[in-house]
Amino acid sequence: MDKNLIKNALVKYISGVVLVAALIFISAGTLNFIRGWIFMALLFIPMLIGGLIMLRFAPELLRKRLTEREEGVQTLVIALSGVMFIAAFIVSGLDFRFGWSQLSNETVFIAGAVFLIGYGVFAETLRENEFISRTVEIQEGQRVIDTGLYGIVRHPMYSASVLMFLMMPLLLGSLIGFYIMLAYIPIIVVRIIGEEKLLSSELAGYEEYRAKVRWRLIPLIW
Repeated sequence: MDKNLIKNALVKYISGVVLVAALIFISAGTLNFIRGWIFMALLFIPMLIGGLIMLRFAPELLRKRLTEREEGVQTLVIALSGVMFIAAFIVSGLDFRFGWSQLSNETVFIAGAVFLIGYGVFAETLRENEFISRTVEIQEGQRVIDTGLYGIVRHPMYSASVLMFLMMPLLLGSLIGFYIMLAYIPIIVVRIIGEEKLLSSELAGYEEYRAKVRWRLIPLIW
């Protein structure tokens, strides 16, 4: 087993846990934030399980997802996403501290269910597509995947991310944080448009796939 891969994965994972916890609980002004702890569990426990599965059965996929970096306009897309996340988490913590939103437990429960559905879509996409990547690129030997979720929408990974990201502030009980996270929609639209230009020009069969599967992100909408 690759010790460097394990070390890199642990560092990224622990850094993510510490960063998100700091953003949420420092802005909340307390550790007595039950919804914050539930959110942390729903986010990071499946992430840990998924990472262990990839480490065991798909180490190269895990390595790619840990080390790849964006270039060009996609760098700006990632930067804007980062700013959005930081703002949404901080505002959600402040929302709890000052009681700006009054979301019911039922709303938070539904948000949690949708979030886990998003995680399931994410995992299934990883299973279906061995060429899945964190960056916009064409890989050696890459082919068009048109089965399973890819027979419904062309970018199921991004569909999963929309479900998950929009539910995050609602899990924390913050409607204001949800409004901030809505900025993810135009951000991901820009990314998809750029990615499809590359795929159409460089990946054999992608134009035929676009004609076959009409919807990019959400069936019947876009």
